[in-house]
Amino acid sequence: MSQTAAQLSPTAQEAIADALNQSVAETAITTMLAQNFHWNVKGMAFGPLHALFQTIYEDHFTAQDDLAERIKALGAHAEGQLSGMLKRSKIAEHDGHASAEEMVRILADAQVTLASTLGGLAALAESHGDLLTQDMAISRAQAHEKFAWILRAHLG
Repeated sequence: MSQTAAQLSPTAQEAIADALNQSVAETAITTMLAQNFHWNVKGMAFGPLHALFQTIYEDHFTAQDDLAERIKALGAHAEGQLSGMLKRSKIAEHDGHASAEEMVRILADAQVTLASTLGGLAALAESHGDLLTQDMAISRAQAHEKFAWILRAHLG
């Protein structure tokens, strides 16, 4: 049975909000990775990678907001400190000193991690009857899987 945010138990709200905060943290770190690589990519693939990295960080910036707004709909606090996001995230930041190929690999790996995190969120939300969060998480996981595929395609 599908439940609205207000109908979820406090325990369910807390567990789902925590998983959402994990997703926000990893999305924020990946947003910054993509923007950092957008600024610093060079070489023969500069044009297409510069554009792809921008597409990714713009998509992720919007996703962060959507995920955080879902946290608020659940009545929880959306964590907004970068230091906390870095501690929570399974994705590490990068200084941007890397070859174009390394940038693509790092960002593809981040996309896979994000897809996995969001898949876990979807399963958790489903177990509590929160189909709205489940749908959001599945949609985001699909987007990250697609970005991972597109990035890997650049590697041959």
